[in-house]
Amino acid sequence: MNAPNPRWTRRPPGSTWGDWGPDDQLGRLNLLTREKTLQGIAEVREGRTFCLSLPLDVPGGSVLNPRRHPPELRPTMREGRPNMAVPLRCYDPTLLDVVCDDQVLLTLQYSTQWDTLAHVGQMFDIDGDGKPEDVFYNGWRAGTDIAGPLLYSGTTSSANPTPPGAHKLGVENMAQTCVQGRGVMIDLFAHYGNSGQIVGYDELMRVIDADKVNVETGDLVLFRTGFDRLLLSMNKQPDVPRLFRETCALDGRDQKLLQWITDSGAVALISDNYGVEATPARPCMDDYCANLPLHAHCLFKLGCYLGEMWYLSDLADWLRANNRSRFLLTAPPLRLPGAVGSPATPVATV
Repeated sequence: MNAPNPRWTRRPPGSTWGDWGPDDQLGRLNLLTREKTLQGIAEVREGRTFCLSLPLDVPGGSVLNPRRHPPELRPTMREGRPNMAVPLRCYDPTLLDVVCDDQVLLTLQYSTQWDTLAHVGQMFDIDGDGKPEDVFYNGWRAGTDIAGPLLYSGTTSSANPTPPGAHKLGVENMAQTCVQGRGVMIDLFAHYGNSGQIVGYDELMRVIDADKVNVETGDLVLFRTGFDRLLLSMNKQPDVPRLFRETCALDGRDQKLLQWITDSGAVALISDNYGVEATPARPCMDDYCANLPLHAHCLFKLGCYLGEMWYLSDLADWLRANNRSRFLLTAPPLRLPGAVGSPATPVATV
């Protein structure tokens, strides 16, 4: 057990809470050191780059998640008119400029995205008093540190006077690290194709062994499933049953797989699919369960980040054709204080 923490006396078994200090908000990003960045840079041999982002108006509509909506892009206004392709000579005949200026209403986790450590918390008895509390990574509290409406307080509903948002663990902490290091590709699609395989530890090890992939502490680990190309082929009209039926996902209920994630020292798990793990998860036999068990293991316990709906297929194909699995990954999120997730435009350099 680490030194006394001001927010908790017990941490979840197998977690990294407190490993980087009582007030840590970075989790395993602490493992993305200068040495790890140099290891990523050492993988650059061709100077070739790959954009790992889908267009941010993909998937299209809201059928994948009814709470997430496509971006609404519109011009700013200038004197009551759209400020797009405006000749400034309309306002001053001596001016030559033609200007454009726009704005966007953006659901931050609609398309290619990062999940921060403020995205998913859990109920956990952090004081050992027999009363579980709603908390996030390193014991930061729901309702104050990550604030929203207090929908359930045990007996009554009430409003929360704290402004909503991530006052701790927000995406700005992640952005300040720049998220640049060594990426490692695990190509599930090359082995399982459109089978819809739910990948547990045994299936994952078969792929890793066959492709001679080596994951080390501080790496950023990517899983290619083919979800990205299948989604793009649907032209913003996603066939959700087919997407989930024909593409792989990790088995969040597989304890051996979760232990591998712990032992790997991975800073982040990233996939081209909807949630990295299979959703819905396999049925849980316990009385109380996490709805997203891999999210709970990674974000809540380990401080390991999740990247979802990235465009990985072009990079994965190139790596396979060149008998490689490693590359330099540069993937900062938006530096948007208080956000719990963020779109990303990641770049892989080989």
